[in-house]
Amino acid sequence: MSDEYDLIAALKEGNVQAFSLLFNTYYRDMVLFGGNYLPQQEACEDIVQSIFLKLWHERATLAVETSLKSYLLQAVRNACLDEIRHRHIVLEHESYVLSGLRPDDLADTGNYILYSDLQRHLHRALERMPEVCREAFELNRFEGLKYREIAGKLHVSERTVEVRIGKAIDFLRKYLREFLAAAGWIIFRGGLW
Repeated sequence: MSDEYDLIAALKEGNVQAFSLLFNTYYRDMVLFGGNYLPQQEACEDIVQSIFLKLWHERATLAVETSLKSYLLQAVRNACLDEIRHRHIVLEHESYVLSGLRPDDLADTGNYILYSDLQRHLHRALERMPEVCREAFELNRFEGLKYREIAGKLHVSERTVEVRIGKAIDFLRKYLREFLAAAGWIIFRGGLW
Protein backbone atom coordinates (compact mmCIF):
# COMPACT_ATOMS: atom_id res chain seq x y z
CA MET A 1 0.00 0.00 0.00
CA SER A 2 2.89 2.39 0.69
CA ASP A 3 3.98 2.02 -2.96
CA GLU A 4 0.61 3.33 -4.06
CA TYR A 5 0.87 6.33 -1.74
CA ASP A 6 4.38 7.03 -3.04
CA LEU A 7 3.09 6.80 -6.62
CA ILE A 8 0.27 9.24 -5.87
CA ALA A 9 2.66 11.62 -4.12
CA ALA A 10 5.07 11.50 -7.07
CA LEU A 11 2.18 12.07 -9.49
CA LYS A 12 1.02 15.11 -7.49
CA GLU A 13 4.53 16.54 -7.83
CA GLY A 14 4.33 16.16 -11.62
CA ASN A 15 6.58 13.14 -11.95
CA VAL A 16 6.12 11.94 -15.54
CA GLN A 17 7.58 8.50 -14.76
CA ALA A 18 4.98 7.99 -12.02
CA PHE A 19 2.23 8.96 -14.47
CA SER A 20 3.64 6.62 -17.11
CA LEU A 21 3.80 3.75 -14.61
CA LEU A 22 0.22 4.45 -13.57
CA PHE A 23 -0.93 4.53 -17.19
CA ASN A 24 0.87 1.30 -18.10
CA THR A 25 -0.40 -0.47 -14.99
CA TYR A 26 -4.09 0.44 -15.20
CA TYR A 27 -4.92 1.37 -18.80
CA ARG A 28 -5.83 -2.11 -20.05
CA ASP A 29 -7.96 -2.98 -17.00
CA MET A 30 -9.80 0.33 -17.25
CA VAL A 31 -10.61 -0.20 -20.94
CA LEU A 32 -11.83 -3.74 -20.24
CA PHE A 33 -13.93 -2.49 -17.32
CA GLY A 34 -15.47 0.19 -19.54
CA GLY A 35 -16.55 -2.64 -21.85
CA ASN A 36 -19.06 -3.67 -19.17
CA TYR A 37 -20.95 -0.45 -19.96
CA LEU A 38 -20.11 0.35 -23.59
CA PRO A 39 -19.67 -2.33 -26.24
CA GLN A 40 -17.38 -0.22 -28.45
CA GLN A 41 -13.71 -0.66 -27.50
CA GLU A 42 -12.78 2.61 -29.21
CA ALA A 43 -15.26 4.52 -27.03
CA CYS A 44 -13.83 2.87 -23.91
CA GLU A 45 -10.30 3.75 -24.99
CA ASP A 46 -11.32 7.39 -25.56
CA ILE A 47 -12.92 7.55 -22.13
CA VAL A 48 -9.89 6.05 -20.38
CA GLN A 49 -7.52 8.38 -22.22
CA SER A 50 -9.69 11.34 -21.17
CA ILE A 51 -9.58 10.16 -17.57
CA PHE A 52 -5.79 9.96 -17.65
CA LEU A 53 -5.59 13.39 -19.27
CA LYS A 54 -7.82 14.84 -16.57
CA LEU A 55 -5.81 13.00 -13.90
CA TRP A 56 -2.62 14.62 -15.18
CA HIS A 57 -4.13 18.11 -15.38
CA GLU A 58 -5.71 17.85 -11.93
CA ARG A 59 -2.90 15.89 -10.28
CA ALA A 60 -2.11 18.58 -7.71
CA THR A 61 -5.60 18.31 -6.19
CA LEU A 62 -5.93 14.52 -6.53
CA ALA A 63 -7.72 13.08 -3.50
CA VAL A 64 -7.84 9.28 -3.47
CA GLU A 65 -9.82 8.01 -0.48
CA THR A 66 -9.88 4.35 -1.53
CA SER A 67 -7.33 2.39 -3.52
CA LEU A 68 -6.03 4.03 -6.67
CA LYS A 69 -7.45 1.24 -8.82
CA SER A 70 -10.90 1.68 -7.24
CA TYR A 71 -10.66 5.42 -7.81
CA LEU A 72 -9.80 4.93 -11.49
CA LEU A 73 -12.47 2.26 -12.09
CA GLN A 74 -15.08 4.50 -10.47
CA ALA A 75 -14.00 7.30 -12.83
CA VAL A 76 -14.44 4.91 -15.79
CA ARG A 77 -17.88 3.86 -14.55
CA ASN A 78 -19.04 7.45 -14.14
CA ALA A 79 -17.68 8.50 -17.55
CA CYS A 80 -19.33 5.52 -19.25
CA LEU A 81 -22.67 6.30 -17.61
CA ASP A 82 -22.35 9.93 -18.72
CA GLU A 83 -21.65 8.71 -22.27
CA ILE A 84 -24.70 6.45 -22.18
CA ARG A 85 -26.90 9.34 -21.03
CA HIS A 86 -25.40 11.56 -23.72
CA ARG A 87 -26.05 8.96 -26.42
CA HIS A 88 -29.64 8.61 -25.26
CA ILE A 89 -30.16 12.36 -25.61
CA VAL A 90 -28.62 12.37 -29.09
CA LEU A 91 -30.87 9.48 -30.14
CA GLU A 92 -33.88 11.35 -28.76
CA HIS A 93 -33.03 14.31 -30.98
CA GLU A 94 -32.48 12.04 -33.95
CA SER A 95 -35.98 10.72 -33.38
CA TYR A 96 -37.32 14.29 -33.77
CA VAL A 97 -35.69 14.46 -37.18
CA LEU A 98 -36.72 11.01 -38.28
CA SER A 99 -40.29 11.09 -36.97
CA GLY A 100 -41.35 14.30 -38.69
CA LEU A 101 -42.26 16.04 -35.42
CA ARG A 102 -43.71 19.51 -35.96
CA PRO A 103 -42.68 22.64 -34.02
CA ASP A 104 -46.16 23.02 -32.50
CA ASP A 105 -45.66 19.59 -30.90
CA LEU A 106 -42.96 21.09 -28.68
CA ALA A 107 -43.97 22.45 -25.32
CA ASP A 108 -41.40 25.12 -24.47
CA THR A 109 -39.22 27.76 -26.06
CA GLY A 110 -35.92 25.94 -25.50
CA ASN A 111 -37.12 22.84 -27.30
CA TYR A 112 -38.64 24.95 -30.07
CA ILE A 113 -35.34 26.76 -30.66
CA LEU A 114 -33.43 23.47 -30.75
CA TYR A 115 -36.05 22.01 -33.07
CA SER A 116 -35.89 24.95 -35.49
CA ASP A 117 -32.08 24.71 -35.58
CA LEU A 118 -32.40 21.00 -36.17
CA GLN A 119 -34.85 21.58 -39.02
CA ARG A 120 -32.42 24.01 -40.67
CA HIS A 121 -29.61 21.45 -40.41
CA LEU A 122 -31.93 18.72 -41.69
CA HIS A 123 -32.86 20.73 -44.79
CA ARG A 124 -29.17 21.34 -45.53
CA ALA A 125 -28.49 17.63 -45.13
CA LEU A 126 -31.39 16.71 -47.41
CA GLU A 127 -30.04 19.07 -50.09
CA ARG A 128 -26.68 17.27 -49.99
CA MET A 129 -28.16 13.75 -49.95
CA PRO A 130 -28.24 11.67 -53.15
CA GLU A 131 -31.59 12.33 -54.84
CA VAL A 132 -32.82 8.72 -54.93
CA CYS A 133 -32.23 8.32 -51.19
CA ARG A 134 -33.78 11.69 -50.38
CA GLU A 135 -36.89 10.96 -52.41
CA ALA A 136 -37.50 7.59 -50.73
CA PHE A 137 -36.80 9.06 -47.28
CA GLU A 138 -39.14 12.03 -47.76
CA LEU A 139 -41.96 9.85 -49.10
CA ASN A 140 -41.65 7.59 -46.07
CA ARG A 141 -40.97 10.06 -43.26
CA PHE A 142 -42.75 13.18 -44.42
CA GLU A 143 -45.61 11.79 -46.50
CA GLY A 144 -46.12 8.66 -44.42
CA LEU A 145 -45.99 6.20 -47.31
CA LYS A 146 -45.12 2.56 -46.62
CA TYR A 147 -42.21 0.89 -48.41
CA ARG A 148 -44.60 -0.99 -50.72
CA GLU A 149 -46.32 2.26 -51.73
CA ILE A 150 -43.00 3.98 -52.34
CA ALA A 151 -41.77 1.02 -54.40
CA GLY A 152 -44.87 1.27 -56.59
CA LYS A 153 -44.56 5.02 -56.98
CA LEU A 154 -40.85 4.90 -57.84
CA HIS A 155 -41.07 1.68 -59.91
CA VAL A 156 -38.43 -0.12 -57.82
CA SER A 157 -38.47 -3.11 -55.45
CA GLU A 158 -39.34 -2.80 -51.76
CA ARG A 159 -35.81 -3.94 -50.96
CA THR A 160 -34.44 -1.04 -53.02
CA VAL A 161 -36.64 1.36 -51.05
CA GLU A 162 -35.42 -0.17 -47.79
CA VAL A 163 -31.79 0.21 -48.85
CA ARG A 164 -32.29 3.82 -49.99
CA ILE A 165 -34.02 4.83 -46.75
CA GLY A 166 -31.31 3.06 -44.74
CA LYS A 167 -28.64 4.99 -46.64
CA ALA A 168 -30.58 8.23 -46.10
CA ILE A 169 -30.76 7.62 -42.36
CA ASP A 170 -27.04 6.78 -42.20
CA PHE A 171 -26.28 9.94 -44.21
CA LEU A 172 -28.38 12.05 -41.83
CA ARG A 173 -26.80 10.54 -38.74
CA LYS A 174 -23.33 11.30 -40.07
CA TYR A 175 -24.22 14.75 -41.36
CA LEU A 176 -26.13 15.77 -38.22
CA ARG A 177 -23.83 14.04 -35.71
CA GLU A 178 -21.95 17.19 -34.73
CA PHE A 179 -25.12 19.26 -34.34
CA LEU A 180 -26.91 16.51 -32.41
CA ALA A 181 -23.92 15.97 -30.16
CA ALA A 182 -23.76 19.70 -29.38
CA ALA A 183 -27.51 19.90 -28.84
CA GLY A 184 -27.43 16.82 -26.63
CA TRP A 185 -24.60 18.28 -24.59
CA ILE A 186 -26.44 21.58 -24.17
CA ILE A 187 -29.59 19.78 -23.08
CA PHE A 188 -27.72 17.37 -20.82
CA ARG A 189 -25.78 20.16 -19.11
CA GLY A 190 -28.43 22.87 -19.29
CA GLY A 191 -31.38 20.84 -18.14
CA LEU A 192 -33.82 21.66 -20.90
CA TRP A 193 -35.39 18.25 -20.31
